[in-house]
Amino acid sequence: MEKCEAAAKDIRGETLNHHVKTRHLDLASLKSIREFAAKIIEEEERVDILINNAGVMRCPHWTTEDGFEMQFGVNHLGHFLLTNLLLDKLKASAPSRIINLSSLAHVAGHIDFDDLNWQTRKYNTKAAYCQSKLAIVLFTKELSRRLQGSGVTVNALHPGVARTELGRHTGIHGSTFSSTTLGPIFWLLVKSPELAAQPSTYLAVAEELADVSGKYFDGLKQKAPAPEAEDEEVARRLWAESARLVGLEAPSVREQPLPR
Repeated sequence: MEKCEAAAKDIRGETLNHHVKTRHLDLASLKSIREFAAKIIEEEERVDILINNAGVMRCPHWTTEDGFEMQFGVNHLGHFLLTNLLLDKLKASAPSRIINLSSLAHVAGHIDFDDLNWQTRKYNTKAAYCQSKLAIVLFTKELSRRLQGSGVTVNALHPGVARTELGRHTGIHGSTFSSTTLGPIFWLLVKSPELAAQPSTYLAVAEELADVSGKYFDGLKQKAPAPEAEDEEVARRLWAESARLVGLEAPSVREQPLPR
């Protein structure tokens, strides 16, 4: 929260916007997510834009407070529950938008329904990360289908490689940058945090995207995701399993049949 408060203070100083607020949210805790959502619903009149931006990348074999594998639990399940809890507020604020940050790494992902939380397989931190990022694209696709006609759009996004602490468990982050670690060509592709935030901002406010939903963007361009990310049956099954895992008994969106 100290870093969060410092960032908010900087933003208020640079923009003279005193309506910048901070709230505590731990996406590795279902209890924290429910408390945060309840507070937002109570305090805010509208939720026009929800950017699901949190991420854990290639950490050791950790589990969340509720026993989920950390990367799947935070990157997918945490955002899944938070979004569903805020859906009624988003629908009441329509037109509104949801942006889910995924990764190009989703192309190497696979949803293993027999062992989503890596309880029986030997843990592979890279494969677990890729699975979580694929889950985000599938969640986006299924949520978009369910929100048809609601005035709420949802899209997934690969923002690019940013110079942040996301890669703290890989040695790829701001405090360990070295042209000798991964080579100079790699670092030419790395974005500053400001540049990496541009795609999220674009998806949140661009007028030409007002009716675009259920798509995957690589930076500022719409791209085709991995084939498994387009599988409607996998998306529906993942939704049902995710709802069961987080205890989402009454989804805020009405189930709709698949288009024929």
